[in-house]
Amino acid sequence: MATSGKSPSEDTNLRRSLALLWNGRSSGRRGPRPRLSVERIARAAIRIADTEGLEALSMQRIAAELGFSTMAIYNHIPSKDLLLEVAADVVAGEPPELDGTGDFRDEVTRWVAALWAVFQAHPWILRVPLDHAPVGPNQLAWLDRLLRPMLAAGLVGEEARVAALHLIAVVRGTAQVSNDLTDARAGEDEAMDGGAEVARFLAEVIDPAAHPGLAAVFAAEATSDHAGQKHPGKEPLPAELGFGVDRFLDGIEAWGAAKSRRGGKGREAD
Repeated sequence: MATSGKSPSEDTNLRRSLALLWNGRSSGRRGPRPRLSVERIARAAIRIADTEGLEALSMQRIAAELGFSTMAIYNHIPSKDLLLEVAADVVAGEPPELDGTGDFRDEVTRWVAALWAVFQAHPWILRVPLDHAPVGPNQLAWLDRLLRPMLAAGLVGEEARVAALHLIAVVRGTAQVSNDLTDARAGEDEAMDGGAEVARFLAEVIDPAAHPGLAAVFAAEATSDHAGQKHPGKEPLPAELGFGVDRFLDGIEAWGAAKSRRGGKGREAD
């Protein structure tokens, strides 16, 4: 059955994704030579992307890595986009265990720290195109694991889903910016001084009259004793992520408290 609002080609792509992610991941029968499988192809793609970057990844490169023909690779996974989707789901692995008995903030922070670690270990994931919502078994397990503390905090239905997707976007976006800046600095002759040099330049060009917000922030950061500190807690987060996650959790707690005062009703009761 076609999905409402989608073209036939989009529905076909989604069905192919579902088939590969859920039904095509078996390792195949045993034999003297390991059989080619979607799982084996995906893990070869992960090895190449981890060591050589996403630019080095191709069906031909994977075929050479595994000792099969390029056509054999295409017979299992018909396009590079689908390959990347499967590889991203495989490399995500299992989400962190959250038993549901701990503090809401602690459990969400542990989940965020685990996702951040995946992005840091495999930064190429951030460049995999997203043309539909995650549907892979591992990605859905990650979403389910985050939804549990969201629901325990008092969010229901769409509230929990939207809040979870927003947090995922925050972590993903912050990781993307962080990795881009790291890559840029790695190419500089004086990588360690790159950030300080930019700060000095901005301090010279920022006009407090024209950019009062920027001027205030840079002035405060210049005199702060907390620059570069980790986010406090059992699962330390980098400063650029930890503050935003804390404020997000503040908002969820405030929303839950307000709902309780309204007798469990949503915004429409305002």
